[in-house]
Parts: sequence; C-alpha cells; structure tokens
Amino acid sequence: MVSGVLLQVVLAGLAQGAVLGLVALGFSLVAGAARILPFAHGDIAVGAVFLAVLTTVGRTPTAARLGLWPAIALVLLSVAAGVLLSGLVAAAVVLANLDGGRRPSALGWIAGGLAAGLLLRAALGIFLPQQAYALPDPLRIDALTPGGLLRLPGGSTVAVRAVCVLALGLAVGLLVDAALARSRFGLSLRAVADDPVGAALCGVSARRVVFGAFLVAGLLAGLAGVLTAPGRALAVEDGAVLGLHAAAAAVLGGVGSLRGALAGGLAVGTVQALAGYAFGSGFYDLAPLVLLVAVLAVRPPARALSLARTSSAARAPSTAVR
Repeated sequence: MVSGVLLQVVLAGLAQGAVLGLVALGFSLVAGAARILPFAHGDIAVGAVFLAVLTTVGRTPTAARLGLWPAIALVLLSVAAGVLLSGLVAAAVVLANLDGGRRPSALGWIAGGLAAGLLLRAALGIFLPQQAYALPDPLRIDALTPGGLLRLPGGSTVAVRAVCVLALGLAVGLLVDAALARSRFGLSLRAVADDPVGAALCGVSARRVVFGAFLVAGLLAGLAGVLTAPGRALAVEDGAVLGLHAAAAAVLGGVGSLRGALAGGLAVGTVQALAGYAFGSGFYDLAPLVLLVAVLAVRPPARALSLARTSSAARAPSTAVR
C-alpha cells in the first residue's frame, strides 16, 4: 500500500516537473539570448490561461466540462495569450535596450520584469477577485478512464492526468529542443548567445532573435498553463511561485540548456512532491525555493550559463550562420 502511494506521489511530481520543464525551457531560451532570467515568465504562464478562461468561460469560471469548440478555443487562446504577453514584455522591457548587439541593461530588465509580473497580476485581480478558481479541463484527460484512474499490475492505481501531462510535457519539450537544434533560428539563437557583436557582423539581428526567443517562450508558457491549471485550485498570484520554481529548474539544469531545463523540471517536481509527502503540504512550495538557493550558492547563473553553452556548442551542428 505504501509503495502504491509513493508511486502516485512520484508520478504526480514528475507530471508537475514536466510542466515546470516547459516554463524552464522559456527561461533558458530567453536567458541564452539575453543572459537575464525573465522574472515575469511564471506570471505569463498563469496569466495566459486566465485570459483564455475569461474569454471563453467568463468571470466566474468553474471546472464544468466544456464543449468541443470552447475547449479548442481555450487551448488556442491560452497559447496565443502566452505569445502575446511574452512579446509585450520583450517589446516594453528588453528590445528598447538592444542596439547594435549590446546586451540589455541587467538592472533595467530585472526591474522591468518584476514590474511586468506585478502589473499582470494586478490587472487580472480586477476581473478575478477570488482567492482561487477551479478551471475547466479543455483536454478532458480525466474522462479517458473510469474515475480518472489508470490501474497498474498489482492492483495499484495512478491518476491518468499525471501520466498524460508527463507524456505531453516531455513530448513538447523534446520537440522544441530538436527543432531548435536543427533550425536556422536555433543557429541564430546560439550565435547571438555566444557573440552578439560577431552575430551582428554576420547579418544576424539580435533584436529579432531575442524577440523570437520571447515568443517561443510565451508559447511554451501558454501550453504549460493549459496543462497545470485543471485539477487544482489556481490563483492569480500563483504565477510568481511558478516562476520561482521554474527558475530553480532552469538553474539546476544549467541556464541556457534546453534538455537541462527539462531534466531540472523533472527533478524539482519530484523533490517538491516527495517533500510535501514526507514533511507536509507546507514544504511542497518551500522545497524548490530551498533547492534554488542551494544551487545558486554552488553554481551561480553566469557560471551555469557558461557551462551550458559549452555543452550546447559541443553537440551543435557545424553550420555557419549566414
């Protein structure tokens, strides 16, 4: 019985870790291009799904089952809102500081990112004043099996949602990693991350590449919001916590490494679930923050980014950026 419960806890942690991995992928993409952690990214993930819910369901969302077209609209609007919000943050905070391949101002970006997250939370709080909301599941994952449970050999059961979220999160993350490793945009992203001045001399626009990184990060944030929102009470303020947990995953996996972000997300989610199971629910959100502080003490972001770049360069195709 204990082993069955432990399996459920670990699987739930891995599923949450896959969601964190998608958000951490966005962190790594932006940090790889701008060398600054995007502090508003967790708020973008939560804000995107809430904007989609406001548009399709209204100001009193429930966990009621949606029809086919509203469900499709909710998914598409969440992704679109993530791209839009991330693009707005990039345009307002980062791109204005990019000129001729220069890096954005670290102090200005930190302040701007924090302000953007606070602004988004305050704006959503006007329309969604309750402490938390139960949101609908547009993917209808729980309906795939009776009671939303998947029976395993030996009589154990696990939530089918955890299995599906884990599979979807890993599939999307690995697909993005493969696409960036082989695409012209991925080559440009690595060129700007390694040497923005040299990339500019080769005709690669740092502004376009950084903006593209923000848009891809926003898309991943929107997908993460769709996967994490159903099945739990979600609050507007949860974006800040989600962002810190994803930052822990990105730093643990090596800032700038996409596969490392996914692996870091799985590790953080598992530690989070086990800490909550062993020590109580109060440690569920605390464990990733402790892990973040510990990793930053051992490996600061600048060093992690340097190590991640060395790893990426070792496996990158030897194709010149034109």
